Amino acid sequence: MDAMKEMLRLTPLRRIAHPKGDVLHALKASEPDWESFGEAYFTMINGGETKGWKRHRRMKMNLVVPVGMVRFHVHDAESARTRVFDLGRENYARLTVPPGYWMAFTGLTADINLVLNLASIEHDPEEAINAPLDAFSLE
Repeated sequence: MDAMKEMLRLTPLRRIAHPKGDVLHALKASEPDWESFGEAYFTMINGGETKGWKRHRRMKMNLVVPVGMVRFHVHDAESARTRVFDLGRENYARLTVPPGYWMAFTGLTADINLVLNLASIEHDPEEAINAPLDAFSLE
């Protein structure tokens, strides 16, 4: 079985329609991807721009895109394989990325693209490694 498939997880999320504005689920403590709470933060990415590459040594990321559409590029250095996940309004899901994977992400819509990370640990600049965008293929 492909080790990357075992570790990366894409979880469809519940979206509850409401006439005054939808309710979008993200993560519950009862779900298997819940590990611990470190911090929750939003990052914005402009359309056509790419942020990354970054590899966390300890942080487990649970990524949700409530606004816009974002393409996540997740690279496994051991297999030299990159997988792509498009998340947003039309594909509302949570991408769980455990420590050890390289990740970059690209804004796909011209308007606002908003990413929520429900991280297992607080941000620590010493915990992550950055690499230039040309370090790995974005496909």
